[in-house]
Amino acid sequence: MKTPLISAKELQALLIEESNVIILDASPVTNVSGLSSDLENLQIKGARKFNIKDNFSDASSNFPNTIPSAKQFQEEARKLGIKKTSKIVVYDNLGVYTSPRVWWLFTTFSHSEVTVLDGGLPEWVAQGLPTEEATKKRVPLGNFIANQKEFAVVNFSMVKENTESNTALVVDARSEGRFNGTEPEPRAELASGNIPGSVNVPFTKVLENGKFKSKEALTEIFNPILAEDKPLVFSCGSGLTACVILLASKLVDDTKDTSVYDGSWTEWVQLYKEETDEEEGDSETKDEVLDETTQEEVSIKEEVNDDEDFNNEEISKEEEE
Repeated sequence: MKTPLISAKELQALLIEESNVIILDASPVTNVSGLSSDLENLQIKGARKFNIKDNFSDASSNFPNTIPSAKQFQEEARKLGIKKTSKIVVYDNLGVYTSPRVWWLFTTFSHSEVTVLDGGLPEWVAQGLPTEEATKKRVPLGNFIANQKEFAVVNFSMVKENTESNTALVVDARSEGRFNGTEPEPRAELASGNIPGSVNVPFTKVLENGKFKSKEALTEIFNPILAEDKPLVFSCGSGLTACVILLASKLVDDTKDTSVYDGSWTEWVQLYKEETDEEEGDSETKDEVLDETTQEEVSIKEEVNDDEDFNNEEISKEEEE
Protein backbone atom coordinates (compact mmCIF):
# COMPACT_ATOMS: atom_id res chain seq x y z
CA MET A 1 0.00 0.00 0.00
CA LYS A 2 2.46 2.60 -1.27
CA THR A 3 -0.02 5.08 -2.76
CA PRO A 4 -2.99 6.90 -1.15
CA LEU A 5 -5.42 5.14 -3.52
CA ILE A 6 -6.52 1.57 -4.06
CA SER A 7 -8.95 0.27 -6.68
CA ALA A 8 -11.86 -2.05 -5.97
CA LYS A 9 -10.11 -4.96 -7.71
CA GLU A 10 -6.88 -4.28 -5.82
CA LEU A 11 -8.76 -4.29 -2.52
CA GLN A 12 -10.45 -7.58 -3.43
CA ALA A 13 -7.01 -9.12 -4.04
CA LEU A 14 -5.57 -7.57 -0.87
CA LEU A 15 -8.30 -9.15 1.26
CA ILE A 16 -7.28 -12.56 -0.09
CA GLU A 17 -3.54 -12.00 0.33
CA GLU A 18 -3.45 -10.24 3.71
CA SER A 19 -5.07 -11.08 7.05
CA ASN A 20 -4.51 -7.73 8.78
CA VAL A 21 -6.63 -5.55 6.47
CA ILE A 22 -9.30 -3.43 8.16
CA ILE A 23 -11.95 -1.72 6.02
CA LEU A 24 -13.46 1.46 7.44
CA ASP A 25 -16.78 2.89 6.30
CA ALA A 26 -16.63 6.69 6.70
CA SER A 27 -19.96 7.41 4.98
CA PRO A 28 -21.47 10.64 6.32
CA VAL A 29 -24.96 10.82 7.80
CA THR A 30 -25.44 14.28 6.28
CA ASN A 31 -23.33 16.72 4.26
CA VAL A 32 -23.46 20.41 3.36
CA SER A 33 -22.54 19.80 -0.29
CA GLY A 34 -26.01 18.50 -1.17
CA LEU A 35 -24.72 15.05 -2.13
CA SER A 36 -26.81 11.92 -1.61
CA SER A 37 -26.39 8.16 -1.92
CA ASP A 38 -28.80 5.32 -2.60
CA LEU A 39 -26.45 2.95 -0.75
CA GLU A 40 -27.01 4.27 2.77
CA ASN A 41 -27.91 0.93 4.38
CA LEU A 42 -25.19 -1.02 2.61
CA GLN A 43 -21.53 -1.58 3.41
CA ILE A 44 -18.58 -3.59 2.12
CA LYS A 45 -18.62 -7.00 3.72
CA GLY A 46 -16.70 -6.88 7.00
CA ALA A 47 -16.40 -3.08 7.12
CA ARG A 48 -16.35 -1.19 10.41
CA LYS A 49 -18.09 2.15 10.86
CA PHE A 50 -15.79 5.17 11.26
CA ASN A 51 -17.92 8.00 12.67
CA ILE A 52 -16.07 11.26 12.07
CA LYS A 53 -18.58 13.52 13.76
CA ASP A 54 -19.35 11.56 16.93
CA ASN A 55 -16.10 9.72 17.65
CA PHE A 56 -13.25 11.28 15.70
CA SER A 57 -13.84 15.01 16.22
CA ASP A 58 -13.27 17.26 19.22
CA ALA A 59 -16.76 17.67 20.67
CA SER A 60 -15.64 20.60 22.85
CA SER A 61 -14.69 22.72 19.83
CA ASN A 62 -16.88 25.55 18.59
CA PHE A 63 -16.24 24.44 15.02
CA PRO A 64 -17.33 21.27 13.15
CA ASN A 65 -15.03 18.31 12.42
CA THR A 66 -12.17 19.62 14.58
CA ILE A 67 -9.30 17.16 14.80
CA PRO A 68 -9.38 15.25 18.12
CA SER A 69 -6.49 14.91 20.54
CA ALA A 70 -4.03 12.08 20.03
CA LYS A 71 -5.44 10.44 23.15
CA GLN A 72 -9.03 10.50 21.85
CA PHE A 73 -8.01 9.32 18.40
CA GLN A 74 -5.98 6.46 19.83
CA GLU A 75 -8.78 5.29 22.12
CA GLU A 76 -11.42 5.40 19.38
CA ALA A 77 -9.16 3.68 16.86
CA ARG A 78 -8.48 0.89 19.35
CA LYS A 79 -12.22 0.41 19.82
CA LEU A 80 -12.38 -0.36 16.09
CA GLY A 81 -9.80 -3.08 16.61
CA ILE A 82 -7.06 -1.18 14.81
CA LYS A 83 -3.53 -2.33 15.57
CA LYS A 84 -0.11 -0.84 14.96
CA THR A 85 0.32 -3.29 12.08
CA SER A 86 -3.15 -2.89 10.55
CA LYS A 87 -3.48 -2.09 6.86
CA ILE A 88 -6.42 0.28 6.65
CA VAL A 89 -8.65 0.89 3.64
CA VAL A 90 -11.26 3.63 4.01
CA TYR A 91 -14.24 4.43 1.80
CA ASP A 92 -17.54 6.31 1.79
CA ASN A 93 -20.84 5.82 -0.01
CA LEU A 94 -20.55 9.04 -2.05
CA GLY A 95 -17.57 7.85 -4.08
CA VAL A 96 -14.92 10.18 -2.67
CA TYR A 97 -16.02 12.66 -0.04
CA THR A 98 -15.24 11.93 3.63
CA SER A 99 -12.80 9.06 3.09
CA PRO A 100 -9.79 11.36 2.38
CA ARG A 101 -10.40 13.04 5.75
CA VAL A 102 -9.95 9.67 7.47
CA TRP A 103 -6.84 8.96 5.39
CA TRP A 104 -5.46 12.34 6.47
CA LEU A 105 -6.29 11.73 10.13
CA PHE A 106 -4.41 8.43 10.20
CA THR A 107 -1.39 9.85 8.38
CA THR A 108 -1.43 12.87 10.72
CA PHE A 109 -1.35 10.49 13.68
CA SER A 110 1.62 8.69 12.10
CA HIS A 111 -0.02 5.58 10.62
CA SER A 112 1.27 5.16 7.07
CA GLU A 113 -0.54 1.95 6.15
CA VAL A 114 -3.78 3.62 5.09
CA THR A 115 -5.33 4.10 1.68
CA VAL A 116 -8.59 5.35 0.13
CA LEU A 117 -10.84 3.17 -2.01
CA ASP A 118 -11.08 5.10 -5.27
CA GLY A 119 -14.76 5.41 -6.19
CA GLY A 120 -15.82 4.21 -2.76
CA LEU A 121 -18.85 2.00 -2.21
CA PRO A 122 -20.48 2.87 -5.58
CA GLU A 123 -17.44 1.53 -7.43
CA TRP A 124 -17.32 -1.59 -5.22
CA VAL A 125 -20.98 -2.29 -5.93
CA ALA A 126 -20.51 -1.60 -9.66
CA GLN A 127 -17.80 -4.28 -9.70
CA GLY A 128 -20.27 -6.77 -8.19
CA LEU A 129 -18.15 -7.31 -5.07
CA PRO A 130 -19.52 -8.57 -1.70
CA THR A 131 -21.65 -6.24 0.44
CA GLU A 132 -23.85 -6.62 3.50
CA GLU A 133 -26.40 -4.63 5.48
CA ALA A 134 -24.73 -1.87 7.44
CA THR A 135 -24.34 -3.02 11.05
CA LYS A 136 -22.07 -2.34 14.01
CA LYS A 137 -19.56 -5.04 14.87
CA ARG A 138 -17.99 -6.14 18.15
CA VAL A 139 -14.26 -6.49 17.64
CA PRO A 140 -11.27 -7.15 19.94
CA LEU A 141 -9.55 -4.02 21.25
CA GLY A 142 -6.60 -2.92 19.14
CA ASN A 143 -3.19 -1.60 20.22
CA PHE A 144 -2.98 1.38 17.86
CA ILE A 145 -0.67 4.20 18.99
CA ALA A 146 -1.30 7.79 17.88
CA ASN A 147 1.55 10.30 17.57
CA GLN A 148 0.54 13.56 15.95
CA LYS A 149 2.91 14.90 13.33
CA GLU A 150 4.12 18.45 13.78
CA PHE A 151 2.83 21.06 11.31
CA ALA A 152 0.16 18.73 9.83
CA VAL A 153 -2.48 21.13 11.20
CA VAL A 154 -2.46 24.93 11.18
CA ASN A 155 -4.69 27.29 13.16
CA PHE A 156 -6.29 30.71 12.72
CA SER A 157 -3.35 32.76 14.03
CA MET A 158 -0.93 30.95 11.72
CA VAL A 159 -3.14 31.50 8.67
CA LYS A 160 -3.71 35.15 9.62
CA GLU A 161 0.04 35.70 9.95
CA ASN A 162 0.50 34.07 6.56
CA THR A 163 -1.74 36.69 4.92
CA GLU A 164 1.09 39.11 5.65
CA SER A 165 4.19 36.90 5.34
CA ASN A 166 2.93 34.97 2.30
CA THR A 167 5.24 32.05 3.14
CA ALA A 168 2.64 29.35 2.35
CA LEU A 169 -0.09 29.07 -0.27
CA VAL A 170 -3.64 28.44 0.98
CA VAL A 171 -5.68 26.25 -1.40
CA ASP A 172 -9.45 26.38 -0.88
CA ALA A 173 -11.64 23.40 -1.89
CA ARG A 174 -15.01 25.19 -1.83
CA SER A 175 -17.00 26.01 -4.95
CA GLU A 176 -16.03 29.01 -7.08
CA GLY A 177 -19.21 30.85 -6.05
CA ARG A 178 -18.56 30.45 -2.34
CA PHE A 179 -14.90 31.36 -2.78
CA ASN A 180 -15.71 34.46 -4.84
CA GLY A 181 -18.55 35.52 -2.56
CA THR A 182 -21.22 35.20 -5.25
CA GLU A 183 -22.98 32.21 -3.66
CA PRO A 184 -24.13 31.83 -0.05
CA GLU A 185 -22.45 29.50 2.40
CA PRO A 186 -24.46 26.38 3.36
CA ARG A 187 -24.12 27.53 6.96
CA ALA A 188 -26.54 30.45 6.85
CA GLU A 189 -24.83 32.46 9.59
CA LEU A 190 -21.58 32.70 7.61
CA ALA A 191 -20.68 35.17 4.89
CA SER A 192 -19.01 33.78 1.77
CA GLY A 193 -15.68 34.96 0.42
CA ASN A 194 -12.06 33.87 0.83
CA ILE A 195 -8.91 34.12 2.88
CA PRO A 196 -6.64 36.87 1.47
CA GLY A 197 -3.97 35.42 -0.81
CA SER A 198 -5.66 32.02 -1.18
CA VAL A 199 -6.40 30.21 -4.45
CA ASN A 200 -9.38 28.07 -5.39
CA VAL A 201 -9.45 24.42 -6.48
CA PRO A 202 -13.03 23.14 -5.98
CA PHE A 203 -12.89 19.54 -4.77
CA THR A 204 -15.28 18.54 -7.55
CA LYS A 205 -12.63 19.65 -10.06
CA VAL A 206 -10.27 16.80 -9.08
CA LEU A 207 -13.00 14.12 -9.33
CA GLU A 208 -14.81 12.46 -12.20
CA ASN A 209 -17.69 10.01 -11.79
CA GLY A 210 -16.94 9.65 -8.09
CA LYS A 211 -13.26 8.82 -8.63
CA PHE A 212 -10.06 10.83 -8.79
CA LYS A 213 -9.08 12.07 -12.22
CA SER A 214 -6.01 10.68 -13.97
CA LYS A 215 -2.57 11.80 -12.86
CA GLU A 216 -2.20 13.71 -16.12
CA ALA A 217 -5.42 15.66 -15.52
CA LEU A 218 -4.48 16.34 -11.89
CA THR A 219 -1.00 17.47 -12.93
CA GLU A 220 -2.55 20.07 -15.22
CA ILE A 221 -4.70 21.34 -12.33
CA PHE A 222 -1.90 21.47 -9.76
CA ASN A 223 1.11 22.53 -11.84
CA PRO A 224 0.47 26.30 -11.38
CA ILE A 225 0.11 25.73 -7.62
CA LEU A 226 3.16 23.49 -7.27
CA ALA A 227 5.17 26.00 -9.31
CA GLU A 228 4.80 28.51 -6.45
CA ASP A 229 7.42 26.45 -4.55
CA LYS A 230 5.72 27.06 -1.21
CA PRO A 231 4.26 24.78 1.45
CA LEU A 232 0.57 24.17 0.79
CA VAL A 233 -2.21 24.75 3.33
CA PHE A 234 -5.52 23.17 2.38
CA SER A 235 -8.83 24.68 3.48
CA CYS A 236 -12.56 24.31 2.74
CA GLY A 237 -15.73 24.91 4.74
CA SER A 238 -14.96 22.78 7.80
CA GLY A 239 -11.88 20.68 7.03
CA LEU A 240 -13.45 17.75 5.14
CA THR A 241 -13.11 18.40 1.42
CA ALA A 242 -9.77 20.14 2.03
CA CYS A 243 -8.47 16.58 2.44
CA VAL A 244 -9.85 15.61 -0.98
CA ILE A 245 -7.68 18.13 -2.80
CA LEU A 246 -4.74 17.49 -0.45
CA LEU A 247 -4.83 13.81 -1.45
CA ALA A 248 -5.18 14.81 -5.11
CA SER A 249 -2.07 16.98 -4.80
CA LYS A 250 -0.15 14.02 -3.35
CA LEU A 251 -1.02 11.98 -6.44
CA VAL A 252 0.91 14.61 -8.41
CA ASP A 253 3.76 15.36 -5.97
CA ASP A 254 4.03 13.45 -2.71
CA THR A 255 7.16 15.36 -1.59
CA LYS A 256 5.41 18.69 -1.05
CA ASP A 257 4.98 20.00 2.52
CA THR A 258 1.24 20.05 3.17
CA SER A 259 -1.08 20.82 6.06
CA VAL A 260 -4.77 21.39 6.70
CA TYR A 261 -6.30 24.56 8.12
CA ASP A 262 -8.62 22.51 10.28
CA GLY A 263 -11.05 25.27 11.24
CA SER A 264 -11.17 26.35 7.59
CA TRP A 265 -13.63 29.02 6.40
CA THR A 266 -16.08 28.38 9.26
CA GLU A 267 -13.44 29.36 11.81
CA TRP A 268 -11.79 32.06 9.71
CA VAL A 269 -14.89 34.13 9.00
CA GLN A 270 -16.01 34.04 12.65
CA LEU A 271 -12.67 34.70 14.36
CA TYR A 272 -11.64 37.34 11.81
CA LYS A 273 -14.92 39.17 12.42
CA GLU A 274 -14.42 38.97 16.18
CA GLU A 275 -10.90 40.39 15.89
CA THR A 276 -12.10 43.16 13.57
CA ASP A 277 -14.94 44.04 15.95
CA GLU A 278 -12.51 44.13 18.88
CA GLU A 279 -10.13 46.39 16.96
CA GLU A 280 -13.00 48.71 16.03
CA GLY A 281 -14.13 48.67 19.65
CA ASP A 282 -10.62 49.58 20.83
CA SER A 283 -10.52 52.36 18.24
CA GLU A 284 -13.87 53.72 19.42
CA THR A 285 -12.65 53.61 23.03
CA LYS A 286 -9.53 55.56 22.05
CA ASP A 287 -11.71 58.10 20.22
CA GLU A 288 -13.88 58.46 23.31
CA VAL A 289 -10.80 59.03 25.50
CA LEU A 290 -9.51 61.59 23.02
CA ASP A 291 -12.91 63.32 22.98
CA GLU A 292 -12.97 63.44 26.79
CA THR A 293 -9.39 64.77 26.88
CA THR A 294 -10.25 67.43 24.29
CA GLN A 295 -13.34 68.43 26.26
CA GLU A 296 -11.25 68.70 29.44
CA GLU A 297 -8.70 70.85 27.61
CA VAL A 298 -11.48 73.10 26.31
CA SER A 299 -12.90 73.44 29.83
CA ILE A 300 -9.47 74.36 31.22
CA LYS A 301 -9.00 76.94 28.49
CA GLU A 302 -12.44 78.41 29.22
CA GLU A 303 -11.57 78.63 32.94
CA VAL A 304 -8.29 80.34 32.11
CA ASN A 305 -10.08 82.77 29.80
CA ASP A 306 -12.64 83.51 32.53
CA ASP A 307 -9.84 84.23 35.00
CA GLU A 308 -8.14 86.51 32.51
CA ASP A 309 -11.40 88.36 31.91
CA PHE A 310 -11.90 88.74 35.68
CA ASN A 311 -8.35 90.07 36.17
CA ASN A 312 -8.79 92.52 33.31
CA GLU A 313 -11.97 93.80 34.93
CA GLU A 314 -10.11 94.33 38.25
CA ILE A 315 -7.29 96.17 36.50
CA SER A 316 -9.78 98.42 34.71
CA LYS A 317 -11.42 99.29 38.03
CA GLU A 318 -8.04 100.18 39.59
CA GLU A 319 -7.19 102.42 36.62
CA GLU A 320 -10.52 104.22 36.97
CA GLU A 321 -9.85 104.84 40.63
